[in-house]
Amino acid sequence: MAFLSRSFSPFGSSSSALIDDFDIAKKEEDIGFYAGFVGCSFMLGRALTSVICGILADRYGRKPVILIGTTSVVVFNTLFGLSLNFWMAIITRFCLGCFNGLLGGPIKAYAVETFRDEYQSLALSAVSTAWGIGLIIGPAIGGFLAQPAKQYPSLFSQDSIFGKFPYCLPCFAISIFAFLVTIISLWIPETLHNHKFDDHDQSFDAVKDDPESNKVAKKNEKKSLLKNWPLMSSMIVYCIFSLHNMAYTEIFSLWANSPRKFGGLAYTTAEVGSVLAVSGVGLLIFQLSLYSYAERNLGPIIVTRICGILSVVVLSTYPLIAKLSGVALTMALYSASVAKNVLSTSTITGTFILQNRAVGQDQRGAANGISMTAMSICKAIGPGAAGVIFSWSEKRQDASFLPGTQMVFFILNVVLAVGVLWTFKPFLGERQH
Repeated sequence: MAFLSRSFSPFGSSSSALIDDFDIAKKEEDIGFYAGFVGCSFMLGRALTSVICGILADRYGRKPVILIGTTSVVVFNTLFGLSLNFWMAIITRFCLGCFNGLLGGPIKAYAVETFRDEYQSLALSAVSTAWGIGLIIGPAIGGFLAQPAKQYPSLFSQDSIFGKFPYCLPCFAISIFAFLVTIISLWIPETLHNHKFDDHDQSFDAVKDDPESNKVAKKNEKKSLLKNWPLMSSMIVYCIFSLHNMAYTEIFSLWANSPRKFGGLAYTTAEVGSVLAVSGVGLLIFQLSLYSYAERNLGPIIVTRICGILSVVVLSTYPLIAKLSGVALTMALYSASVAKNVLSTSTITGTFILQNRAVGQDQRGAANGISMTAMSICKAIGPGAAGVIFSWSEKRQDASFLPGTQMVFFILNVVLAVGVLWTFKPFLGERQH
C-alpha cells in the first residue's frame, strides 16, 4: 500500500490541461515540451536521495524510512495540487521526488524479507503491480477529478477552492489515501534485524580465534555492490525498461489528448482516465494470478525477454489505432493499453527479482537505493525527452519518413529493443546459488 500511495500521481492524464492553464506554452504543439519537465522533476529529486535512503534503511530499519516517505506524499502532493504557476509545480514535484527516495528501495527490500524464498516472485510481483497500478490509476483519478468545477458544475462552484485550483481535488484524494497508508504502516513489523556482539563474550572470542571461522568470515565479507555484475547488469536492464515505461506513460496521455489533425485521438481527460482505469484492473488480475506461475516455470529472465518482445509488437499498432474511429477505436485502444501495461510491468517485475537475488539482506537496502537512483535518472530523462520528441513529431506531419507520431512510437520501440537485447548473455548476469 505504501508503494501504491507513492506511485499515485494525477499528473499524467491531465498534463496537457495543467500546462495549458499555466499559460506558459505559446503554441499548442509546445504543451508536451513543458509537461515533460514537470514529470521529470520528480525523478530528478528521487535520483538525488535514493542511495542515502537505502543506506539509512539498512542502518535504522525499513519501517521508519517508509513512514517518513508516506508522510511526504501527504504534504508535497497536496502542495502540488495548490500550484499557482509552472515553477511552483516543478518545485513541489521535485521535493516530492526527494522524499520518495525513502520509499522505492526500502519497500522492495521489505517485500523480499517478508516472504520465503519460493514466494519472493509473488512479493515483488505485488510491488511492481502496486507501482504499475499507481501509474495507471493515478492519472485516471486525475482525468476524473481534475477541473471539477468545469466537469461537474452542479457539484463544484467556480468560486470555490476547486474552481481556483482546478487540480487540487485529485491531489487531495491521493493525499488522503497516503495519510491512511501512513496510519496503517504504524503497525507493520520491522524486517531488518541487526544483532550486536559483546566484545567480552567468550564464545565470540573463541569463534573469532578459530582459523576456519575466519575463512568463512572472509568469504562472507561484503562484496562491493559496484563490482557485483549480476546486480549491475540487471540494474541496466531495469533502467532501460524504466526509461521506456516512463516515456510511454507521458506520451500516451499526450497522444490521446492531442487533436486528430496531429495524429492523436482527441480524447478528453475523463476518457483517458477510463482507458487507464481499465488497464489497471487488467494489470492487477494478471500480476496477482498469472505472473508468479509464469515466473516459476520459465524464470524471470525468460519472462522479461518474452514480455519485452511482445511489447514491441503491441506498440507498433498504436499509429494504426489512431486511424480508427467509433467502437473499433475504443476496442482496439482498450485492448492495446491493457496488453501494453501488463507486459511493461512484467518486465519490471523480472528485473526486481534479479536485483534482489543478487545481494544479501545486509546490502539489499543500499542495492535497491542505487537501483532507484539510476532508474530515477532514466525516468527523469524519460518525460522530458518524450515531451520534446512528441512536440517535435507534431510539427513534422508531412515528413516522408515516419511522419507525425509514427516517429514517437518508433523511438519507443528502439528503446524496448535495446532492453530486450540486454537480457541475453553476455550482457545479463545471474547470481548462482
